[in-house]
Amino acid sequence: MSRYLTAALYKFVELPDYAGWQAPLLALCREHGVKGTLLLAAEGINGTIAGLPQGVRAVLQWLRSDARMADLEHKESWADTPPFHRMKVRLKAEIVTMHVPGLRPAAMAGRYVPPQAWNALIRQPDVVVVDTRNDYEVAVGSFDGAVDPGTRSFSELPQWVEQQSRPGGLLAERDGKKPRVAMFCTGGIRCEKSTALLRMRGFDEVYHLQGGILKYLETVKPEDSLWQGQCFVFDERVSVGHGLAQGELQLCRSCRRPLDADAMASPLFEEGVSCPHCHDTLDAARRQALAERQRQVTLARARGTTHIAAQMPVRPARTVVSD
Repeated sequence: MSRYLTAALYKFVELPDYAGWQAPLLALCREHGVKGTLLLAAEGINGTIAGLPQGVRAVLQWLRSDARMADLEHKESWADTPPFHRMKVRLKAEIVTMHVPGLRPAAMAGRYVPPQAWNALIRQPDVVVVDTRNDYEVAVGSFDGAVDPGTRSFSELPQWVEQQSRPGGLLAERDGKKPRVAMFCTGGIRCEKSTALLRMRGFDEVYHLQGGILKYLETVKPEDSLWQGQCFVFDERVSVGHGLAQGELQLCRSCRRPLDADAMASPLFEEGVSCPHCHDTLDAARRQALAERQRQVTLARARGTTHIAAQMPVRPARTVVSD
């Protein structure tokens, strides 16, 4: 059995005293050998931690000892080697950045829809289904018929909502009534905040997929699924399919974009250095630095060890926080 437990977690909850959590939480993680990143804000907590099972569970127990966190949920996965090399507890303005003053996801999020009921909802012709993820994620896979806002970062979504709420837009009023909207994301955090945004803008019937795409792929049988393609994930798996089986995509270590076989066959692809998405954006100094990093990774691989650069977080440059 794999030795290291990884716990991904988030919760929107009003934490006006969040700054006071930083020091004791960091000390606790260090005491138990737990590493990763946790973000704290007045709107809640978000992050991923990993370590020996007893250490990770001690941190989760400490978090849940606060009544506001008693129902904190987390997703578990296992690894043979430590996924992270350091522990960070950061104070942020938001646990997932949207830049909308006054938005309170803990109090305003839309209605949860379990994976088993999701198909019936999004098949209804009067429901607008919106993928709240970024363009590079949507390109890997999405639900049949879902709208792609074409955003490069989550903070661009409010502008898209505003544009599409105007007459003639996808979210515009019809016969004096705003449409029903179903939103989804990878693990739940972005669609929770997105539905809160729509409710703030006056939408009454707003739904989001409980547990996100990952829970849907884990629980819905392939023959019953409306999902097409793979799901990009923010870890070394890069993408997953039904049953959360690891996909076939690889990652560009320069721009952090997911790459399929055609992209890796391109003359613009150089392992660890560039791909068709970023080749023309690299200057000579950046290209040289990436090439040297890849050389060190290759040497470590030949020695049977893992260079730290080979386990860098899977996060495209414009992405602030994963879900």
